[in-house]
Amino acid sequence: MADPAFSLCVYCGSRPGADPAFAQAAQAVGRWIGAHGGQLVYGGGSSGLMGVVAEAARLAGGRVVGVIPQTLVDKELANRRCDELHIVQTMHERKAMMAERSDAFVALPGGIGTFEELFEVWTWRQLAYHDKPLGLLNVAGYYDGLMGFLRTSVASGFMSEWQMDLLHAATDAEALLRSLVQSAGPGQAPVALRSVI
Repeated sequence: MADPAFSLCVYCGSRPGADPAFAQAAQAVGRWIGAHGGQLVYGGGSSGLMGVVAEAARLAGGRVVGVIPQTLVDKELANRRCDELHIVQTMHERKAMMAERSDAFVALPGGIGTFEELFEVWTWRQLAYHDKPLGLLNVAGYYDGLMGFLRTSVASGFMSEWQMDLLHAATDAEALLRSLVQSAGPGQAPVALRSVI
């Protein structure tokens, strides 16, 4: 396989969630990555939305890179269909490798692990540890409450608008992914982006 046109890190739940729209969105994201010659970097699990996005990317021709700690291999049923499956010792190693291997980041619905990963990479961005774009896919209103809380944080003086502007929140998967890939920085191979969702 040729080098991927881009490498997108996806954070999402190891559970499927209660709304079928969550899995549909994960499938659409994976399919979009694969159809555009991209590489998915994710947490290496085969369950929940993680498994859905990885399988969709693989079936669409994308390259799949999973990174999972040894202690979670059995619990999360590591995805042996990854093109690369990296088994690391700690969560810190996992997150560092995922960030290093990615050109941009997007969070889908998930639980506290997804929240933690998103907030950490967002914090790294505001501290200029990286300059990679960040996205939040708000599926079926899942993140409405979080976005409201974040606006409260700005209004209360604990965050600034420029920090909020670092996180691109959207409800349209294709538009969000296109924006993230196109703004991923210099050195990116040009990508012929077309609608596949």
